[in-house]
Amino acid sequence: MKETQGTRINKFLSEIGFCSRREADKLIEQRRVQINGKVPAVGAKISPRDKVKVDGQVVSLPEDEMIYLAFNKPVGIVCTTDTGEANNIIDYIKYPKRIFPIGRLDKPSEGLIFLTNDGDIVNKILRAKNNHEKEYLVTVDKPISPEFIRKMENGIPIMGSTTRKCKLEKQGANSFKIILTQGLNRQIRRMCEYLGYEVVKLKRIRIMNVSLDIQEGHWRDLTEQEIAEIKKMVAGSTKTQKTKSEANAQSSKQEKPASKSRSSSAGPSRPGSKKRGAPAGRKYARPAGSKRSSPSGRNRSRK
Repeated sequence: MKETQGTRINKFLSEIGFCSRREADKLIEQRRVQINGKVPAVGAKISPRDKVKVDGQVVSLPEDEMIYLAFNKPVGIVCTTDTGEANNIIDYIKYPKRIFPIGRLDKPSEGLIFLTNDGDIVNKILRAKNNHEKEYLVTVDKPISPEFIRKMENGIPIMGSTTRKCKLEKQGANSFKIILTQGLNRQIRRMCEYLGYEVVKLKRIRIMNVSLDIQEGHWRDLTEQEIAEIKKMVAGSTKTQKTKSEANAQSSKQEKPASKSRSSSAGPSRPGSKKRGAPAGRKYARPAGSKRSSPSGRNRSRK
């Protein structure tokens, strides 16, 4: 960025409501401000592509930067982007850029969930056919038996189908760990209910290669290594799945060109899935309310 371009950092921090220009200059002098990981001089300028941090907390991001967060969701927080709903995850975290959760954790459940602005990776992780593991620690209302373990592992009929075989390990008289490769609605709770058990506590402790390592209500950025491993794991994944009728229709078109003398009984072709729109104009907001954890384990919070 050339010296004559951009906005002065003190003016930028003032315009987004972070602090006054004079206070911004003091923060810079105290080396508490970073632009793209470097401490700037007083009077330095930034462009819309720069990342600004104050005391290690992000206050702006380049518009095209991908965000990947790990969050330890407390019980009672709802995994929705609808900010009109009480206790939604977006208002709780108050991240300065538009993000959305990858999948869901029920309101009465807790534990690890990812949030991102990368719609492509969301689809690849969520597709059940891609067999990505999620691990949970579950407590039920009565002692579990060998028969309970056997039936859970071999599949339970719920929601009109039988669940995939899974791995289950007893942890205590009433608790167990379970590893799933599919994510049906309230799957674990429904499986237990079918066998006459009620889930009293459900905590997700791992998604793929990332284990829960932060305090409840805190979040952290995924490390570069974690992101690289996830992308490698989903490299062969598909974003969308064609229905059987679509696949047959496409195969038929390739083998038999359409003829004017023959009428087709097939209905209109299914429109392709829409791509998620890019976020609206760049917005800045001072992070507040949520608690952030660094990958090294240090927690940052605003009270």
